[in-house]
Amino acid sequence: MRCVSVCVRGEWFRVPCGGPSATIQSLGSEALQRYHRAKKLEDGDTEVEFSLRRVQCAQLLHPEDRAEDVLQDNDFVHLVFAGESATHYSSPMEMAVQTPYQEAKEYIQLDGNSLTTAALVGLGQGLFKIKLTPEAEQRAVQGREVIDAFIREDKVVYGVNTGFGKFAHTLIPKEQLGQLQANVIRSHSAGVGAPLSAERTRMLLALRINVIAKGHSGVSMETLGAMIKAFNASCLSWVPEKGTVGASGDLAPLAHLTLGLMGEGRMWSPQSDWADAKAVLEGHGLKPVVLKPKEGIALINGTQLISSLGAEAVERALAVARQADIIAALSLEALKGTTRAFHSALHAVRPHPGQVEVAERLRSLLDSHVFPSLISESHRSCSRVQDAYTLRCIPQVHGVVNDTIAFVQKVISTELNSATDNPLVFAETREIISGGNFHGEYPAKALDYLAIGVHELASMSERRTERLVNPALSDLPAFLVRDGGLNSGFMIAHCTAAALVSENKVLCHPSSVDSLSTSAATEDHVSMGGWAARKALRVVEHVEQVLAIELLAACQALEFLRPLKTTAPLEGVYQLLRSVVSPWDRDRVMSPDIEAAHTLIRQQKLWATVQPFMEEYRKKLHA
Repeated sequence: MRCVSVCVRGEWFRVPCGGPSATIQSLGSEALQRYHRAKKLEDGDTEVEFSLRRVQCAQLLHPEDRAEDVLQDNDFVHLVFAGESATHYSSPMEMAVQTPYQEAKEYIQLDGNSLTTAALVGLGQGLFKIKLTPEAEQRAVQGREVIDAFIREDKVVYGVNTGFGKFAHTLIPKEQLGQLQANVIRSHSAGVGAPLSAERTRMLLALRINVIAKGHSGVSMETLGAMIKAFNASCLSWVPEKGTVGASGDLAPLAHLTLGLMGEGRMWSPQSDWADAKAVLEGHGLKPVVLKPKEGIALINGTQLISSLGAEAVERALAVARQADIIAALSLEALKGTTRAFHSALHAVRPHPGQVEVAERLRSLLDSHVFPSLISESHRSCSRVQDAYTLRCIPQVHGVVNDTIAFVQKVISTELNSATDNPLVFAETREIISGGNFHGEYPAKALDYLAIGVHELASMSERRTERLVNPALSDLPAFLVRDGGLNSGFMIAHCTAAALVSENKVLCHPSSVDSLSTSAATEDHVSMGGWAARKALRVVEHVEQVLAIELLAACQALEFLRPLKTTAPLEGVYQLLRSVVSPWDRDRVMSPDIEAAHTLIRQQKLWATVQPFMEEYRKKLHA
């Protein structure tokens, strides 16, 4: 018989829809009776006037409709009493769900060895489901066999039949080994703060699956399979973002991730929204995980929060870095700068890879011989021989950002495919070895470096925006607006850029230089990698926003150079922006314009616009 999950004042009940003639009203009445029995209330003791809404899209259900006509099996429904709101029972965690969910059709095979930062971000976005390679399944089975053999033979293994941390020397009786693992999840679920978004929780779960797929964790295929089913159904635990010190792994966040899989705490799915974890799992035909010996510590010991957030930071940094070159080129044209500083001979004698790459990219956007620029021709005979550093030194400064990102991506990519829990199982030699692979120093240091590196894009961008809006530094109207005084133009937009750059200076202080001893001095040095990852993401977002302001300012500056036009690729970027933001002819609210430009950068629309021109330039150069 078809069943649905009904929420009554925060309590979830599985309720049969009834026979073919059963209505929404009768379904609600049955749910209400179950609520009364659970609360030991008489039917007359509480309100009986109610309505029902589907959780998904908050659709109001008509009481006389047949339940089987309007509800699907395993649907989720709110019962709302008269005078109350369905949102009364909804958690503020809903704010963490950022994008609409569409069920993926394609699969990514995880093997524990080849996951990329781009693929992990795609998994987070819900673009793919997960399956394991046969080799990974075999390794998981072999690893679990070692754990089971050690238990049969009564061998002492940390975290399997001992306590944790300071309690490592406390032996646990065999009949309590399962309870030990459940206890460690519950006690370590001590995080605070806002929950991770659905996207970031998907990344965290996918990465944990990938690491377990290496076969060194001793997690059974039954538990690993349950994790994969939960991921593919997008059943996502409530994971607060704060609480990890980055050694011994990201304990608190990963404990919350596991707690939901155990059917405890809260969980989100596209069909249920935020609800009781057990109800969400059962509503999707899934069973809560029952942890076997070692599985609790295996699921929470590791650097997956640092690394998954780090993967997102790397991918966003890659995207914004290459688009920063495009925006800088627009500003150089608007300020009538020279392209001589990008000559290939200059960079061949200082051949840092990033510097050479950025210089070539700038030439492909600005070369007036390939893509004629009337703006460039208009000042070709001027007496100025060189520009300010934020124009002249774009390859040198943007270049090292590119090299920094490449270095960090290499570190994070290694971490995505590393066994980072403790102890580790080696099936080939039938050994279980305690070590320190859970320590997050590698990704923590790398992500601190990423924040420092990528920040320079904003530092340069804000100074170029200053040159665009300051008439003492350009031939342009003050703050890029006519009727100055009556209109303030880009005055405060530049202030916003300056504020973000200043905030970044504080965020760029390395978190990994700090350490506090924890677990009664057993864990006497930690990485603070969770904060390194979170603040790296904040720095990257600020960089995107500062560059969005420069993009708006540069395109507005071009308005004052008309009818002269810039190169074809940069005109394409100008037209792209103008498709979402009109020219600034008088003061208006600026925030929507900044957000629109920021969205173009996040969606990599600038890069997509210039790519064909850059390919054309390379072909002509090598023809």
